Amino acid sequence: MNRFHFKLHTLVFAGILLFAPVFSIVAIEANPAKNLLERLLQGNQRYVNSETVCHEDWSAKRTALVKNQEPFAVIVACSDSRVPPEIIFDQSLGDLFIVRVAGNIVDDFAIGSIEYGVSILGANLVLVLGHSNCGAVEAALKGMKFDNHIQEVLNVIQPAIAATKGETGDLLEKAIKANVKIVEEKLKSSKPLLANLLQKGTLQISGGYYNLKSGKVEILDK
Repeated sequence: MNRFHFKLHTLVFAGILLFAPVFSIVAIEANPAKNLLERLLQGNQRYVNSETVCHEDWSAKRTALVKNQEPFAVIVACSDSRVPPEIIFDQSLGDLFIVRVAGNIVDDFAIGSIEYGVSILGANLVLVLGHSNCGAVEAALKGMKFDNHIQEVLNVIQPAIAATKGETGDLLEKAIKANVKIVEEKLKSSKPLLANLLQKGTLQISGGYYNLKSGKVEILDK
């Protein structure tokens, strides 16, 4: 190869390196997440496809978040060990503010935590996330009785059981989804904070259902 061709190839290679980042940015901006809920669903699809991208330098990420956090969403999830929100939505440290209790139910303490995530930390989305084969809802559906605090959880889920009584098909799945909707509506009507933000249009509250087998999250509001 003579000098002219060597220089030509060098310039072409340098040009590729120079413009490659630009092309990547353009590609990303051409297909942005439509909203915060879509951002979660895109992450869930990466998880379903085993194409997760949140494998970062955790030490650097931890250091960056020591003094501040700005999660974009609050996830109200069940305590079930098979439903870790950060993993199933492929999100990194500091992205999600998680409130978890068996049966993804809420009380004043949970609502206070949600309000903190929304009003203090600035999250603009609350997602109530139920899941298939939820043991808490199944126990409530079967009418199981406990002589301890587990019974308090089942008592809160009972309205979802009543709402689906007499229906046909997969009663457990229907009860789980009904429970999500009840919690979602409770948050939407929670005054003064959540209801006011929802009315102003600065907060979105939705419900979702996670399939343990497929890994897919279904949005119940659609």
